Formats: sequence, structure tokens, C-alpha cells
Amino acid sequence: MANMSIRVMIVDDHAMFRSGLAAFLLAYDDLELVGEARTGEEAVALCSQLQPDVVLMDLILPGMDGAAATQEIRHSCSRTQVLVLTSFKEEDLVQKALRAGAIGYLLKDILADELAQAIRLAHAGQSILSPEAAQALIHAAAQPPALGYDLSERERQVLALMVKGLNNAEIARQLVVSLSTVKHHVSHILSKLGAGNRAEAVALAVQHHLDN
Repeated sequence: MANMSIRVMIVDDHAMFRSGLAAFLLAYDDLELVGEARTGEEAVALCSQLQPDVVLMDLILPGMDGAAATQEIRHSCSRTQVLVLTSFKEEDLVQKALRAGAIGYLLKDILADELAQAIRLAHAGQSILSPEAAQALIHAAAQPPALGYDLSERERQVLALMVKGLNNAEIARQLVVSLSTVKHHVSHILSKLGAGNRAEAVALAVQHHLDN
């Protein structure tokens, strides 16, 4: 039976919580604790070494955060599933974690049997969200997209130079492109921002921090 158990790694910077999870895993014959990490960096290194089936990942960690660690783990240990287990249910955290490749998002007040089942589902490749995380995603999906979301990387570069006060010819020299190319980008920028002129586009860029 041991070789059929689901190998679990815990990532959390609170020793007491890690101890609690370790004790929880002992109560289930099909779940096996194979490692613990306190930071995102430790998690990535340990995952490469241990190749766990499922990682229980906190999001707020010292150094590399949980989302960044999740992305690294999914890149280097593709068969390992990451299940976020955190106290936070903010929309941006839920979206960031799922974009990073987490298969599920749960809150730390989950019942033991529910967490055990979530680990089994994650191991089987099935995603699972807490009701709060699901609600956060629904709410986020209902919001209008942020201004400038559809700007390309090059258009953002051009816009940043516009904010600095460069004219089209100066932007062309800076980016080593033709003047007509810059004019084309500026036209697209005005259209995407709904700006009537260059000055309005610059004002919107500054107001919505699109020039970073």
C-alpha cells in the first residue's frame, strides 16, 4: 500500500502550521509526507530533489512568494501538482496563483477530510476551488478589463517614451525603427486607450500607470 500513497510536500513559513499539516497527513493511509519547506526557494529546490505528487503551497512566504514558487515548480517538476492552501482570498491572489499553474486554491479553515479529498483530486489532475476562491474568480470575470490591457509590449514602450516627452522622430531613433512604424504604434495606442490626441493618451498613461 505504501508505494501507492500520494507523496505530499508542505510549503509554509509557520512551523506550527507545518506541524499541524504533518500530523493531519498521518491520519490517512494513502497520504505520505515527503518534505517540508519554509520559503519559495526551498520549495523549488526540494521539489526537484523529492519529486512529490502534490505540494501544499502557502502564498505569502519570505523571499520568493508562493505564486512564483508554483510557477517554478510547474516548470521544473511538471508531474507535480500544486494545491494552494492559504488564509487569503483576494481576487488578485487567486488569479495570480492559478495563472502560475496551481491546480486548486483552498483556504486554511478547510476541514481535514475535505483537504484529504482535495489532495486526491489534485493528484488525479482535477482542479478544486474553495467557494471563496470561486466567487473571487466570478467577480473578477464580471469586471471590465483594465485600461491598456490590450497594449502590446512594443506599444507600451512607445507609450512610455511619449510620457517622457519624446516626439515620433525621437522615439524612432530610440527604438531603432522607422518613423512610419512609430506613427502606426501611436495610432494604435490612441485607439486602444480611447484617447482623442497624444496629450490625452499621455495623461491616461500616467493616471493608470501604463508607462511602467
